[in-house]
Amino acid sequence: MLSALTPATAPGKRPPAADRVYAHVKQAVLDRRYEGGTLLTEGHLAEVTGVSRTPVREALLRLEAEGLLKLYPKKGALVLPVSAQEIRDVVETRLLVEEHAARKAVPASPRLVERLEELLGEQRRHAAAGDLPAFSASDRCFHAEIVRSAGNLILERLYDQLRDRQLRMGVAVMHAHPDRIAKNIAEHTEILRALRSGDADAAAGAVGRHIGRVRELAGGDPR
Repeated sequence: MLSALTPATAPGKRPPAADRVYAHVKQAVLDRRYEGGTLLTEGHLAEVTGVSRTPVREALLRLEAEGLLKLYPKKGALVLPVSAQEIRDVVETRLLVEEHAARKAVPASPRLVERLEELLGEQRRHAAAGDLPAFSASDRCFHAEIVRSAGNLILERLYDQLRDRQLRMGVAVMHAHPDRIAKNIAEHTEILRALRSGDADAAAGAVGRHIGRVRELAGGDPR
């Protein structure tokens, strides 16, 4: 299966050097192996990825354009921390999109219910294994399935633009508040129950409460 961070290549052919560096750095930033505030040097990245410095520079420029890094000539690239403003902006956008999508998803199709049940099973397995990046990715997929089921391609594309920020924020929150893993599963179960029951108001309310927890945690309220 191809990584979501690297473009498709012909069978047996390695991706271009810049793409390999890009995928390595981006994944490490998203799962917090490279945390906010870390200064990455071209020499280090060239060594760990087995390429020259030229493709490293190209990859870092792409990541700076995506807002994950800040380049400093002759020093390296600083991994930008997730700011409180970014969290507020992402939460606000998620609430607008996901509460609407939850209402539109009712009555939930058998395919949607089956897929959400499958993702809940994945989340329980990742939680048991302590794999926070995988849990966060499955968490994000759970919400994306509901948005996709609403049938609005414009909202779906808008939501997809939040993907990297959601993954990074999800891992950060769970590192800071490990109890959120079990709470996330319980809240996802509540969302699925509301969708299955055909209650649009209950589904939107469950989604709103769940996403609102992120805002509370960002403000220092770990309820």
